[in-house]
Amino acid sequence: MTADRPARGFTRAEFLARTQRAQALMADAGIDALLLTTEPEVRYFSGFLTQFWESPTRPWFLVVPGAGQPIAVIPEIGGTGMRDTWLSDVRTWSSPHPSDDGVSLVSAALLEATGYTTGARIGIPSGPETTVRMPLNDLERIRRALAPTEFVDVTDIIRALRVVKSPAEVEKIRHVCQIASQAFENLPERLSTGTTERDACRALMLGMLSLGADSTPYVLGSSGNPSYSSIIMGPTDHVLRSGDVLIIDTGARFDGYFCDFDRNFGFGSVDDRVHRAYDVVYAATEAGFEAARPGSTAGDVYAAMWTVMEKGGALGNDVGRLGHGLGMQLTEHPSNREGEPTVLEPGVVLTLEPGMEFLPSRYMVHEENIVITESGAQWLTRRAAPEMVVVD
Repeated sequence: MTADRPARGFTRAEFLARTQRAQALMADAGIDALLLTTEPEVRYFSGFLTQFWESPTRPWFLVVPGAGQPIAVIPEIGGTGMRDTWLSDVRTWSSPHPSDDGVSLVSAALLEATGYTTGARIGIPSGPETTVRMPLNDLERIRRALAPTEFVDVTDIIRALRVVKSPAEVEKIRHVCQIASQAFENLPERLSTGTTERDACRALMLGMLSLGADSTPYVLGSSGNPSYSSIIMGPTDHVLRSGDVLIIDTGARFDGYFCDFDRNFGFGSVDDRVHRAYDVVYAATEAGFEAARPGSTAGDVYAAMWTVMEKGGALGNDVGRLGHGLGMQLTEHPSNREGEPTVLEPGVVLTLEPGMEFLPSRYMVHEENIVITESGAQWLTRRAAPEMVVVD
C-alpha cells in the first residue's frame, strides 16, 4: 500500500458488523434467512472480489442465517478464493451441472439456516434495481423443495445496509474519484480539433489506469450539439471540430468501488449559449451540494438542482433523475428524483448530476460525487472548472 492508497479489502470486524446489522434487520422483519445471488450482494457480505462474474455460466449463492456467519454455496472453481475470505463455511460443487447446478446444496443450506422451521420466511431481493442471478427454473425447484417456506422481498433490507457506506468504503470511492479527477485535469493536453470521440475517451482510460485505477468499465463520450441524449451509445469516430462540446462520463473502479462523474470540453469557438448552459448546471450542482445534508431527502437534493435549472431557462430533463447513489455499483439506490423520500445520513454517497435541455435537442450535463457527513456534504471529486475548458 502506498501512502495515498487505501488498503485493499476490509477487516473481519467490518464484515462481522455488516452481517450483524443485516441479522438485526432480519429479526425486525421476521426473516429467517437471506438468499443472495448477485455479485455486489455476495461481495458485500463475503469480500469475494473476482472478475469471474463476467462469465454467466455458473450460479453463485450466499445464505445469511438469522445468526452466525453467512454460508457460501458456490462452484468449485471459486472455492479457493472464497476460502481466502473471512467465511469458514464454503460449500462447493462441480459446475456447470445443469441437472443440479447447486440447487440441492443451496436448498440444504437454507433449511439448515432456518432451523428446519416449517413455514420459515426466506428473503430474496426482488424489487427495483435487483436481479436474481440464477435460472428461474432452478429458483422454482428451490421453492418447491422448501415448501411451505415463504419467499419474501427484502429489497428494503439490502438498501438499508448498502446505502450507508463505512469509512473504509468511502475512502476507496474517494481514492478512485481523485484518480479520475487527475486524469480529467490532464486530458486537455491530449485533446485538439481533429481528435475523435473514441480517441479522447481512450486517452482518459489510459490516464486513469496509469494513475492507479483497477479498471475503467464505463467511459462514454458524446459531442456535437452537445447531445447528451446519445451518450450511452458513444463514443464514436466523430471527428471533433470547432464549436463542438465533448462530454465524457466515466466510471472507473478501485478495489471494487466506483466513481461516476463527467466533464465537458469545448473545442475552438463555442456558442455563448453553451457557456451559459454550463454556468447554469454548475450552479445547480452547487445548490445540490448545499441541500445534501443529514435529515434532507434525495428528493430535496433534486428540487434544489431543478429549481436552479428551471430559473436558468431549462426546457426540460427527461432522464428521470439528477443523480443517484454510488458504491460497489456504478448506480445505486437512491435516485435523486422528484419526491424521493430516502433520508440522507452520514455515509451516504451520491452523484449530483444536473442536466438540462437548454435549446431544442441541445443538452448540458454536469456531475460530481459527494459523501454526506455529520456537518453536510463533502466533495469526493475535485470540483470541475467554474468555466468550461475550451481546447483549440
